[in-house]
Amino acid sequence: MAINQQQRDRIASGQGFIAALDQSGGSTPKALKLYGIEESAYSGDAEMFALVHAMRSRIVTSPAFGGERVLGAILFERTMDDSFGGKDAVAYLWEDKGVVPFLKIDKGLADEADGVQLLKPIPGLSDLLARAKAKGVFGTKERSVIKANNAAGIAAVLDQQFDLGQQVLDAGLVPIIEPEVDIKAADKEAIEVELKKGLLARLDKVDPQTPVVLKLTLPSVDGYFRELVDHPSVLKVVALSGGYSRDDANAKLAKNPGVIASFSRALSEGLSAQQSDAEFNAALDAAIESIYRASIA
Repeated sequence: MAINQQQRDRIASGQGFIAALDQSGGSTPKALKLYGIEESAYSGDAEMFALVHAMRSRIVTSPAFGGERVLGAILFERTMDDSFGGKDAVAYLWEDKGVVPFLKIDKGLADEADGVQLLKPIPGLSDLLARAKAKGVFGTKERSVIKANNAAGIAAVLDQQFDLGQQVLDAGLVPIIEPEVDIKAADKEAIEVELKKGLLARLDKVDPQTPVVLKLTLPSVDGYFRELVDHPSVLKVVALSGGYSRDDANAKLAKNPGVIASFSRALSEGLSAQQSDAEFNAALDAAIESIYRASIA
């Protein structure tokens, strides 16, 4: 099951960033509230997901959103099965916008243990991966969280991430391995030392012919992930905004050459359901341009 070489080349060497449009059940109300839609405006999951899909559609179909600055976009499973502009969502992204499609496959986080939150089990994973591949999805995203410098916990996160990543590779897709470090962790810098050591050890066992993408919290030490950026088994290192404002995230990102953005909340910051299309498109254009500039710095 060959990887789409054109898409792989775009992620490896294209100029731009990856838009994270994959808010799921737990984070959707917060995303809608930031977009100016209160919880009182909808009732039940169906209405909630219809509203968030309308928000995502407005972003993706905007003239501001395209492959010149946006390399890829991460979709929620419901979005993958839906449409943009009257066309299959995955096909629309790649064929109409030149944006490489990714799919969030995780089902959320398990309860905290050993200072980390592992991935919950993913029932029906092989079927989901096959369906994504058939639709033209290029890769997947799966997020764990590290909250304390606990060597056993960090190792457990990485073992789980790389095991899952191998299943994704076997299905002909490229995994975005995401061991997020909580930006509020008291020992964030020490966590990053342990994390990088663990990542390098596991990357050395990954075939450079089938490289992975890493999605990491912006590091406390500027340029700290350079060895990961340069590793032959890494297609790209992308950064999550992690709760930083867009300005703060962009400033930190610009100090990490070779790392590009994969922002969610920081991308949609300042967008509102109440804006006219002209206002919305102008705000989105400014957001995309600022993140693009920080990504190519």
